[in-house]
Amino acid sequence: MGCPTTVFKTVTLNHSDTPPGGKDRIAGRHRDQARYASQMELGLGVAAEPDPDLLAPLAGVAEALGYVSIWSNDHYGGEGLLQLSRWAANSHTIDLCVGVLALDRHRPSEIADRIEELGLPRTRLVLGIGAGFDSHPLASVRSGVEELRRLLPGTRLAVAAMGPKMCRLAGEVGDAVLLNWVTPEGAPRAREAALQGARAVGKETTQIIGYVRVAAGEGAQERLSAEAAMYTRLPHYARHFEAMGVDPSTIGVVVEDPATLPAQLAAYSALDVAVVRVLSDRSMESVLVVARAAIGKDAQV
Repeated sequence: MGCPTTVFKTVTLNHSDTPPGGKDRIAGRHRDQARYASQMELGLGVAAEPDPDLLAPLAGVAEALGYVSIWSNDHYGGEGLLQLSRWAANSHTIDLCVGVLALDRHRPSEIADRIEELGLPRTRLVLGIGAGFDSHPLASVRSGVEELRRLLPGTRLAVAAMGPKMCRLAGEVGDAVLLNWVTPEGAPRAREAALQGARAVGKETTQIIGYVRVAAGEGAQERLSAEAAMYTRLPHYARHFEAMGVDPSTIGVVVEDPATLPAQLAAYSALDVAVVRVLSDRSMESVLVVARAAIGKDAQV
């Protein structure tokens, strides 16, 4: 999938990194990292906005840095597929990914038509699909994936999942599972649920992708807290956070020194691809400070 990238090694946690539960939890995290670390690659993610041309060069730079995929979300204020079209024109091999297109806002036929209209390269395209606010999310996702398979044969579909039921369904029907607001401790559990779904239909495995929100430098914690507060206002995310029993403003990576990002991201090595979802000003300069540091490359590319 795309270009090769940095392989993460197990990181030694210092006292300030000690999770609740002490040394036993630390030992368990080390075991998870040793199990998964050699597999993890990095994607790069940003938010869609009305100005897709502002970050149009980002895909080419991410490709040169070694990111395997580049991601845009999709919402009322910014069209993810439109951002992908700008990235397609400025890159060659990196996977072009939208995460996610909510099926309560986007009909599969409309998605297919828009992909054709924008001329998106299907071989590099990954469609993140989610239920949105549908009252029957499992049924909505199952039927939506079936229709997209018919309309867009061969296009890879990543199914958004948070809870165990959706993780199992995503493993069953998707080409990949896209996790959101997941902790390092929760990622192995979500992975296992997804693999249960995949194996139930005869698949040996499925790809596990996760958004990891990353903020660095001055005001980093404030940016993550603001992002978490926005999501907490959405009922299904609020239920997810409550079920996790975790303060959402602590889910992600916050650092003062960007150079420490690779070590922090290693905690998410239960993922096949950790998408570095940058929380910064919307400028090439600000995004690339995080992007270069996260993949361990300080040189200008």
